[in-house]
Formats: sequence, structure tokens, C-alpha cells
Amino acid sequence: MKKKDLALQIIERLKEAYPDAGCSLEYNEAWKLLVSVRLAAQCTDARVNVVVEKLYEKFPDAQALADAPEEEVEKIVRPCGLGKSKARDICACMRMLRDEYGGRVPDTFEELLKLPGVGRKSANLIMGDVFGQPAIVTDTHCIRLVNRMGLVDGVKEPKKVEMALWKIIPPEEGSDFCHRLVYHGRAVCTARTKPDCSECCLNDICAKKGVTEK
Repeated sequence: MKKKDLALQIIERLKEAYPDAGCSLEYNEAWKLLVSVRLAAQCTDARVNVVVEKLYEKFPDAQALADAPEEEVEKIVRPCGLGKSKARDICACMRMLRDEYGGRVPDTFEELLKLPGVGRKSANLIMGDVFGQPAIVTDTHCIRLVNRMGLVDGVKEPKKVEMALWKIIPPEEGSDFCHRLVYHGRAVCTARTKPDCSECCLNDICAKKGVTEK
């Protein structure tokens, strides 16, 4: 089976299995997703959702975070790990939004990458979830699953996985596809335990054997 054909089958089956899949980071403003996605590095989304509630109690808007002492932010976000660097990036990012973008989150991939603490994964998440643009978010679930499924072949570097998926995933499907991979990676195709292949909706097509490049 060709990779594009396999990708389309996987997309359709995951749609059936997880019809309402979306971002598990809770936010109601674009700048809050920027904060959460930085905190989510090496931390669970569930913990981030708890920590940001306390963060926004003290610093309720982007302006307040831009003006906040980094030490105060660090105390609050420390449970997410890497507190010092995350606090530094969050404060610097909010200052850049204030000083260079009039308080708005930029809506181009290139501008997002200029923000402190924002890499390709975060920029893709913002583009897809906030602005509804084509996006492929190569988090750990995505990288693990697309390798197991045979959509990529032993590729672990996030950017290389992203570039490979752009070639076979329809642009309008990329963002939701990646969200569904997260759901599937947590529920079935897990990392720390043996994948529950007997319960997997992809168990008859999830194989590298016979998959071609085009």
C-alpha cells in the first residue's frame, strides 16, 4: 500500500474512533495557548491545565505577565518542571507580544517562530488551533505512532517527521489528525506499556510491510 493511501485510511478510521478530538490544553485566548504549550514541554497537559489556573489568578492577562517578575512566575509554574527557563520564556514572549505586536498573537508561522520559547511544534499548534490553518504538530505521540504505523520509516527528528507527513497528509486534515494521534497514543498505542493492538482500530493496516513512498 502506498503511504498516501495508508494515511487516508488511518485518517478516516481515527475520525470514527475520536470524532471530537481536539487540543487537550485548556485556553480561551490565543496568548494563553502560547503559555500552556511552553509549559507542556516535558509535562502532562493535565498538570499544565491546573497550574495555569493559579498563574492567571495572579497574572490575569498578557500585559500582567509581561510586567511580572520572572521569579514570581517561576514559583507558580515550577510544578511543570524547568520552571526557570519556562518562566523566562513566557515573560519574554508576553513582552514581545506587547512591544512588537500590539498585544496580539501573530498569525504567520514565521512570526510565531520569532517568539521566545516557540518552536515548530508550538507554532504549528497555534496556526492550526487558533487560526485554522494547515498544521502538523509533531509531538511525542505523533512521532511514535507514525513510525509504528509505517507513515515514516525510523524517523525520530520532529522536523523531519513533519516534512515527511506534509507530503502524505492532506493539509486540511493535519491539525485534527495530530490531535487524534494524541488521543490514540494515550488510550491504545501507548509508550510506557505494550500497545493494545487487539483493541486498535488500525490493527489490520498498521504495518510497514509493503508501504511505498508515493
